[in-house]
Amino acid sequence: MNGPDDNSLDDDWPAISFSDRMATTEFKVHDRPHIVVDGKACVDCSTRSCIVACPADLFVPTSDGGILFNYEQCFECGTCYLVCNTEGAITWSYPEGGFGVIFRSS
Repeated sequence: MNGPDDNSLDDDWPAISFSDRMATTEFKVHDRPHIVVDGKACVDCSTRSCIVACPADLFVPTSDGGILFNYEQCFECGTCYLVCNTEGAITWSYPEGGFGVIFRSS
């Protein structure tokens, strides 16, 4: 039985950087994005939390005040949806079956 002092998980998942972990990830991209960002709704946003919070750096501010989003490399953590303070700016749903991110431990 695994207890709080059991380090067996460390053996299964050795410490590697985020970038290295993402390099072992496969993205099966669907034609329909699972996250849609309404860049017009983002124009009045004062925090730009999604840009800072996205661990994959997929949000890019535009010169007109909007935001572009690259859903193809999203690993579906939902952080952007949680930190967004502009109602309706981000619509998030799970990808259709067979699509999305596939994590591997190798």
